[in-house]
Amino acid sequence: MKDYATSVAFLGQWGRFQKVVFFLLCSTIVPNGFGAFTLIFLTDVPSHRCLVPDVGVNLTEEWRRSIIPVQVVNGKEELSRCTRYRLDVVRNLSAQGYSPGRDVNLTDLEQEGCVDGWSYSTDVYQSTVVSEFDLVCGDEWKQPLTASVFFVGSLCGSFFSGQLSDRFGRKPVLFATIAVQAIFTFVQVFSVSWIMFLILLFFNGLGQIANFVAALVLGAEILIGNVRVLYSSLGTCLGFAVGYMILPVFAYFVRDWRFLLLASSLPCLVYLPLWWFIPESPRWLLCQGRVEEAEAIVRKAAKWNKCQAPSVIFEDHSLYKEKAASVEKHNFLDLLRKSSIRITTLLLCLVSFTVTTGYFGLSFSTAQLHANPYISCFISAAIEVPGNISSWLALLYFPRRHSVIGVLLLAAAPLFLVQLVPQNLPNLALALEILGKYAFTCGISMMFAYSAELYPTFLRNTATGTVGTISRVGTCITPFLLKLNKYMKYLPHITLGTMAVVSAFATLFLPESFGRPLPETTEQMKKRERIKFPCIKGEKTPVPLECPDSPL
Repeated sequence: MKDYATSVAFLGQWGRFQKVVFFLLCSTIVPNGFGAFTLIFLTDVPSHRCLVPDVGVNLTEEWRRSIIPVQVVNGKEELSRCTRYRLDVVRNLSAQGYSPGRDVNLTDLEQEGCVDGWSYSTDVYQSTVVSEFDLVCGDEWKQPLTASVFFVGSLCGSFFSGQLSDRFGRKPVLFATIAVQAIFTFVQVFSVSWIMFLILLFFNGLGQIANFVAALVLGAEILIGNVRVLYSSLGTCLGFAVGYMILPVFAYFVRDWRFLLLASSLPCLVYLPLWWFIPESPRWLLCQGRVEEAEAIVRKAAKWNKCQAPSVIFEDHSLYKEKAASVEKHNFLDLLRKSSIRITTLLLCLVSFTVTTGYFGLSFSTAQLHANPYISCFISAAIEVPGNISSWLALLYFPRRHSVIGVLLLAAAPLFLVQLVPQNLPNLALALEILGKYAFTCGISMMFAYSAELYPTFLRNTATGTVGTISRVGTCITPFLLKLNKYMKYLPHITLGTMAVVSAFATLFLPESFGRPLPETTEQMKKRERIKFPCIKGEKTPVPLECPDSPL
């Protein structure tokens, strides 16, 4: 019985059919890059101060300019964002003809909160979710929580989408997650409260990473050979990066948060006609015993590629379904039962958690990197293109362990150095953070492949899913991590840099997988682990299996 790749080898690897599938699936990932980082602009905090009512409050112009206290923040004087001098006291002083600073010492006046609301600057944004629902001062905790709820939704979506796609098919889940993004993003436009926005945002998050994973799996199962590797490691990542780069362009011209959401939801309608061009995964159909449907898709592909299909394409493929049904099911607890697998899993979880946290942390801090958040966001997005290409080349030509350690140290160095940059050199600080973002981008792509190569076949899907889930927990805490800058401006950078150094050290204890066949059993995994240790007296050093080609 021939395997799937051998059965469809007559199609070739890069015919018209493969090109259509490759580029259409990459295009379905573009909204993920756009939607995943929309919160950079939706939840950015505009400059604000306490509102002083114009109606019913008679103040001289001099008192209106002085009613907001001056505070020193990071060595700079700026107007207080959350307090003002008591309005009734100031009104009486103004009525009596006293002048602030000359007749009255302002530091002696009692202060109060912004009981009449806030006045927000419209220099950068017409409005954001923060200014719409006043997520500042006493309610500023709601701003990072908003982003965290979105990532919790993404975490749940990635977990359930895998099970749904195994049951109902890759194609229906792909288009269902696109619909979920479009519908809930559109409905968010009509949010009348922060709670309503938060609930809708959670469901929007369900479709985000789930859409990415569904497209990744569908393409990886349809395509074969080097084209499959190119799609899985580079095509999907570049599709995501394109959407990310489009975001600041849209946001620059659409500066109201409701219209920005509307602009991100309507283009999803373009993907509806793709239902008739993107096929279901023949591999999944075969596993379901639907051989005729799988053959129909491959025969259609043969027509597109102008090649002759054999009379029988899949021989005895019903045996695959019986074999799949007889295989013992595994869960994440199997990753903890044996010490060799447990140690590898814990180390991978640490490294993946660090890389993901660093990636999203630097991505979401882009609005603070430059006076113009649109420029800094675009640069942060554009650096993903060389980052993804670099990781692809590293996966092809360099050892995994050395590559991961290299990108982690490359990420840590600028994060530690940025605090030494003088305030009059903001562009240098921006360049250092972008360098860190480049390194973390490389690391994310590498960890996808590295994680899959370390485990035996019967645990591979479970392991990669578990490691991926733990790493996504990092995205949920990232918004709160960035808020550490309230206590020390560069505390988030120091934290991420320290995590990167610790993870680089932990990577030393991971096994190498470059140029070696994927392990099929636990014993093969154990042998691979022992390769990195010196030979123990009385034992022979295990010789790694030769493999002429990289597993990628």
